[in-house]
Amino acid sequence: MPRIAAPTNVEQRAQTQRKILAAFGTLLFTHGLPGLTMTDVARQAGVGRTAVYNYFADLEQLLVAYALDETGRFVSDLKTELARLDSPVDRLALYIRVQMEDLARRHLPPGPAMRSVLSPGSFAKLGVHVGELNAVLADILRDGMEQGYIPLDDVTSLAPLIHGSLAASASRGNEQDAVENAAHIAGAVRFIQAGVGVVFGADGHPVRSFPAARWPTAGWSRPE
Repeated sequence: MPRIAAPTNVEQRAQTQRKILAAFGTLLFTHGLPGLTMTDVARQAGVGRTAVYNYFADLEQLLVAYALDETGRFVSDLKTELARLDSPVDRLALYIRVQMEDLARRHLPPGPAMRSVLSPGSFAKLGVHVGELNAVLADILRDGMEQGYIPLDDVTSLAPLIHGSLAASASRGNEQDAVENAAHIAGAVRFIQAGVGVVFGADGHPVRSFPAARWPTAGWSRPE
């Protein structure tokens, strides 16, 4: 009697879709997006080309599905890890580190490149998770300002600068051993922390160097 790969058709379809997304991610990492075809994805996934089209109408739809899947899980895992830390300086360090590791691992095209290959509607779908990441970072920065670790500043301006620095610092396609990569990330963490104004004492611990932010005007009010 043949072995059943999945108990139900629904589970089997989910398994096949996961194989296709995983194959697409592998090809993005090894070859990049330019020149990638649905045939390449089918071959990598070990399924027929028609099977890929049963799940995704074209490469753009596949790219959006992969990006949403990866980013959604990333945001969920990131929030779980951040919830374990009390210090906003430590949470900022964690945010920077996991973002850099994720950017290097996934090899998704950066924002401007994604905009150039996606239709406006498809690109807008990605904005939901991008907005979530912006909100997570903004919350960390506001906590740092409220606790006196970061000087009062416009969070909506700081967040894009930090994300731009992360994208530029990520080791996309660069061969680094574990020690070099850890040193690279540690340097980026301190660079960005210093960039937003965090001050460290002689013992290496962050110092509350600024008046606690009170969000005195409507423009500075902290969202609920």
